[in-house]
Amino acid sequence: MPTKTPTQSDFPAHLTISITTPTTAGARPAPNILLLLHGIGDSSAAFSAFGRALNLPETTVITLQAPTRLPFDLPGFHWGDDISFDSRTGALDMDAGFARATRTIVDEVVRGVLVRKCGYRLREIMILGFGQGGMVGLICARELGVRPKVEDVGDDSSATDGRGVAGEMALSGVISIGAPYPISGSVVGDKNRTPVLLVAGRDSEAVSDGAVSRTKGVFEFVEIARYARKGDGMPKAREEMLPVMRFLARRLRSWQGVPEGSVEIS
Repeated sequence: MPTKTPTQSDFPAHLTISITTPTTAGARPAPNILLLLHGIGDSSAAFSAFGRALNLPETTVITLQAPTRLPFDLPGFHWGDDISFDSRTGALDMDAGFARATRTIVDEVVRGVLVRKCGYRLREIMILGFGQGGMVGLICARELGVRPKVEDVGDDSSATDGRGVAGEMALSGVISIGAPYPISGSVVGDKNRTPVLLVAGRDSEAVSDGAVSRTKGVFEFVEIARYARKGDGMPKAREEMLPVMRFLARRLRSWQGVPEGSVEIS
């Protein structure tokens, strides 16, 4: 199946997404998909500005909005199955269970649209999430590495053509800013081979040594990049963004120098 650039009409109507195509787009579809998942209280419209600022070549950026609006007239959306509060700080707890969001991203967005409709392989899809969105991204990568049941795949030809349903089992990578693999996520089974970059502040409570160990227990390849400052917010300076850009540069693919009409042999 030839690869096609995803459009709004490819996605289920209940999803709120923003699609940013590369400014240097050529005749061929971009060889990379970067899926952005915002944090608690944000939206796809706001977080998509970060994707545009990255200005990544040969990469289509898709920003997905969380499914549930925050309660109590608070602005923005969240990814959790429930709303819970940290008993110590009183703040919203990031780890609120993600079964619904995981099904949406894994089955509808990645397998349903990007793989089956648009012809992308898992190794051509990367996830970058902030805070709660980072947790969701890590869980989705882990679930995509679990071979689906035959009855869930059906007769779809993509189940056996190596495009990530019953073939390749790892994404291009996951970048999680300010969040580890959640306690609520399953740790049963073999380690996932999706490369992971955890970005966090110095002395981070969320990305503690124990949380890093938990993440390494699920993923085979985990890098840690810590800010010199405290706090797990988005990168604010060049030196904080540098590990993210290096990871992207290593993991994203390129058509440069590849003749038009070339066929990849797996």
